[in-house]
Amino acid sequence: MLLRIFTEPQQGASYDDLLAVAQKTEENGFDAFFRSDHYLAMGDGNGLPGPTDAWITLAGLARETKRIKLGTLVSSATFRNPGVLAITVAQVDQMSGGRAELGLGAGWFEAEHAAYGLDFPDTPGRFDLLTEQLALITGLWDTPVGEKYNFEGEHYQLTDSPALPKPIQQPHPPIIVGGAGKKRTPALAAQYAAEFNAGFRSVEQTAVMFERVQAACTAAGRDPKTLSLSTAHTVVVGKDDAEVKQRADAIGRDADDLRANAIAGTPAEVVDRLGQFAAAGSQRQYVQIMDLQDLDHLDLIAAEVLPQVS
Repeated sequence: MLLRIFTEPQQGASYDDLLAVAQKTEENGFDAFFRSDHYLAMGDGNGLPGPTDAWITLAGLARETKRIKLGTLVSSATFRNPGVLAITVAQVDQMSGGRAELGLGAGWFEAEHAAYGLDFPDTPGRFDLLTEQLALITGLWDTPVGEKYNFEGEHYQLTDSPALPKPIQQPHPPIIVGGAGKKRTPALAAQYAAEFNAGFRSVEQTAVMFERVQAACTAAGRDPKTLSLSTAHTVVVGKDDAEVKQRADAIGRDADDLRANAIAGTPAEVVDRLGQFAAAGSQRQYVQIMDLQDLDHLDLIAAEVLPQVS
């Protein structure tokens, strides 16, 4: 199982905070650094110093790291014009030497849309946006150099686009689609995604979601083995129970609740828990780190967990 560090900077983090975590991620041998794409803190925190834009952040990190993959889990289809997003991700892919990955979803957090003046359609409307964006972005990337790209959708129309710039990765950067939707989400993943993410679900729920998306691949005539499967959970690791509690307290969570509903405990407990998700089919685990100041936490996971699962 690949371990990918996953951050939630809208809860309160500067670019320098994220840079320190990304460089520690690379130093410690993790596969990737991912971040959420949100503009408003959740819960009781004030979010200071304020939000950082996901793709501006990843562009900076592209020049300050050398090996790790860089991506979003996930960008919202309500945030950006898809033509502009295709340019942005292609440029980050170039800037990183071919390490960008695009997680794209329908969006869900209505309050942040109200806070920054973003339209928030109903759920079917957001999925309509997502569907067109996946088609449009991949269409732009896959158009041969020298040819024009046209798109005629309900929400977006492109006429004689030069479909530039091109990303380094071919045919294009990996796209990640995730979510618990029973029909549209699996179908979109089967059609467009390199990876399907079943985030923040139990082992049993994860297995059902994986089965659903694999069935969608089969129905679409795609070999299910060509779709990578991943999970995401808050992770808290301590050398002993006291350190587990200390780290749980630092992020305002109960250690027992994290053990039951996320991934927490001593290294041995965490390795066992990761093994349960691997048995359900997960090939990649997004290790959600909430305390971005605790770089020793990453050191511990790298030393005591990573070698046992990778």
